Amino acid sequence: MTAAPDARPITVALVDDYDVVLKGLAHLFDEYRDRVLVAEIDTNRAVSDAVDVVLYDSFAQPESDHHEIDELIANPRARRVVMYTWNFHPELVESARQKGVHGYLSKTLTAPQLVAAIEAVHAGELVFSDQSRRAPSAPGLDWPGRLHGITDRESEILALITQGKSNADVAALTYLSPNTVKSYIRSVYRKIGAASRTQAVLYGVQHGFTPDTHRIDHWMGGP
Repeated sequence: MTAAPDARPITVALVDDYDVVLKGLAHLFDEYRDRVLVAEIDTNRAVSDAVDVVLYDSFAQPESDHHEIDELIANPRARRVVMYTWNFHPELVESARQKGVHGYLSKTLTAPQLVAAIEAVHAGELVFSDQSRRAPSAPGLDWPGRLHGITDRESEILALITQGKSNADVAALTYLSPNTVKSYIRSVYRKIGAASRTQAVLYGVQHGFTPDTHRIDHWMGGP
């Protein structure tokens, strides 16, 4: 699906608490500026006009309690709200449907597929990616620690730990088993040279795993 020659680009606001995540996502749209225009990436600055689509990147956000989605859907500046995630647990997908999101898109989508999905949402369709298994994120995306060999899933686990979440919290928020969470944590510890949770948190604070919560708060009606 492509935009009509005389159609204006679809304006998209990117919402997440991590600079590196947002910049990587914005970079995906560089070759499609005639179809998709990133209208906002820094949500510390106010937006005076409505945007066509808000793309909510779920990286290290509390996925089991997405009250942010309710707020975004209720926000008159967001004409369409789309989840962008690797987590396709049935409960999360159904919860998103009930909240009224207009799309639930997988991070495995290539840039052309993501642009086409956004265009379909903008045209009034409900677009839910079909993902039955975990797959690597699409090329071009970024996350804290990627350049140091930390995978996207490991990065999210470390980000949650850096936020002060316990292993049980991480398991609940990501819908992973406690043993799987422990396995990811052991892998992260090896890669960053941490021997304790305190060292892991310190590494996270020093290497961009701390969220800028003001970004989401801005969309929730804050300053």
